[in-house]
Amino acid sequence: MTMMMHCPSISPFSCKSPSPSLPCYFSQRPSCRPFRHVRLGSPELRQVRVFNVDKITLWRVNSRGKVLKVKCSAGDGEPLKVMISGAPASGKGTQCDLIVKKFGLVHISTGDLLRAEVAAGTDIGNKAKDFMTAGKLVPDEIVTAMVTARLSLQDAKEKGWLLDGYPRSYAQAQSLEEGNFRPDIYIVLEVPDEILIDRCVGRRMDPLTGKIYHMTNFPPETEEIKARLITRSDDTEEKAKSRLQIYKQNAEAVSSTYSSIMKKINGNHSKDVVFNEIDSLLSAVKKSKEEAAKIVTTQLANPASNKGKWRGIPTRLNNIPHSREIREYFYDDVLIATQRAIRDGKTRIKVEINIPELNPEMDVYRIGTLMELVRTIALSFADDGKRVKVCVQGSMGEGALAGMPLQLAGSRKILEFMDWGDYGALGTFVKIGSIGGAEVEEQDDIYILVAPQNAVGNCIINDLRAMTDAAGPRPVILINPRLKDLPGSSGIMQTMGRDMRLEYAASFEICYFFRLLYYMGSQYPIMGALRMAFGYPYELFKRVDVQFGKEEYRLLSTFDQRPTSDEINNAFLGKPKSKVKPASGIWGFLSGILQ
Repeated sequence: MTMMMHCPSISPFSCKSPSPSLPCYFSQRPSCRPFRHVRLGSPELRQVRVFNVDKITLWRVNSRGKVLKVKCSAGDGEPLKVMISGAPASGKGTQCDLIVKKFGLVHISTGDLLRAEVAAGTDIGNKAKDFMTAGKLVPDEIVTAMVTARLSLQDAKEKGWLLDGYPRSYAQAQSLEEGNFRPDIYIVLEVPDEILIDRCVGRRMDPLTGKIYHMTNFPPETEEIKARLITRSDDTEEKAKSRLQIYKQNAEAVSSTYSSIMKKINGNHSKDVVFNEIDSLLSAVKKSKEEAAKIVTTQLANPASNKGKWRGIPTRLNNIPHSREIREYFYDDVLIATQRAIRDGKTRIKVEINIPELNPEMDVYRIGTLMELVRTIALSFADDGKRVKVCVQGSMGEGALAGMPLQLAGSRKILEFMDWGDYGALGTFVKIGSIGGAEVEEQDDIYILVAPQNAVGNCIINDLRAMTDAAGPRPVILINPRLKDLPGSSGIMQTMGRDMRLEYAASFEICYFFRLLYYMGSQYPIMGALRMAFGYPYELFKRVDVQFGKEEYRLLSTFDQRPTSDEINNAFLGKPKSKVKPASGIWGFLSGILQ
């Protein structure tokens, strides 16, 4: 079976088709070459990345040998889910209108919900009315019930949603988290206090139309309108300051829940300038979700795949060699996170993945799996017209001090002998090189460095720094780096420049992290796993035996920053994050696993 990309708006290229009778169309754009054919169920299927493609055409052969053509949509991915926060008069209402108009999201405002529920006389509305009539705040549980009910309606599921000014407390945020209502992005409009107060004090409302004006920034169109404008009761300087203080308290309480997806925007500009920045952010998130959906569509086209049986992450990870499905799961997982980081403008990033099959420290023969991961990433960027240089370090030092980590011996030859497809990617869009400043060429777009690491008494960081300096703003991706000092018996590398070396090594931002967790001093059984993909928090999973011979990984907790061993211990013990205490004695359980 062959899968081919079809887009009706582009010109056909001649190509080596598996069947002369089957048409083939490829995307034509600068610095790009044709997509290649792949066979469904083949190892190359995972390497297909669909860009600028409207449809996927599948050619199937039925039991009588007849060729059937089936077209299916590549899918647009899940709809956008957005939260926006901003102080009174920050321009949040204006931006919400523009967002809804551009992206078609369902706008959800707690004020509108409360008024609608009260007007409709629902049970929730009647309960809320009692508090509102008494001049009291409506309790969290009532507001949350209204919001979650609205988020659960079909239009919000299909179109996506824009949650305006909610949640306002940590408890509300946690209630949404427990209900699995998590946004893709949390936008915060920032405006200086003095500007906000001036906007409030200068606001006027037309009682006939409800339209809001500002006497300086947005004056009324006519003297007739100006004459009938009124000042709202809460637009005094005293009340504006009070509302601003309440907003700051609420925002601070909520920010910890969404810090990993928070984007702050300077709201002290014109509405068009502010929206352009919001538009750019939301478009990038939307594109990321669409590409993830296309990968899923490709996987669904492969009936041999069993990834659908996994919840969260694959199981039986102690069984090696891993199946191809497990390896491809991690290849795609790493790839999506890497693409997201580079789209976000990151240029110095690293991948740290330590499943047994990708840990050549335990068995140097596993270096082949690491090379396969590198090939997946390189071909994906090459498919988007990027020129990728894959680099492996050479021998370091001179004379008796010359050396190379055993895991990397021969790895360059492995890369050169690997199957890079039959369309000539290797040597054109993908080149093999070494780590060092001299390898940087003008035509290169992205550098992928395979397991850069220090050998005993030798340091790769000088060559690595020279390469990143020469690369400038071009992305450099480290795959499983090991940049800690390994001093020789004579103390070489022990002291001189050590702080600078470690500081440079720490300057690379993690875009993907995966590590299995074991009891201290053992590698069986697996207790759980820690995973992070760029743009999302660290996720702590617990491995659970659900029945004889079967297991699954269940999400235990999330962390905005990489958790310490103590934090992991306490999560496994069921202790709240606020009550975390340093582990000691017997609770060295799982300690040292992240060192």
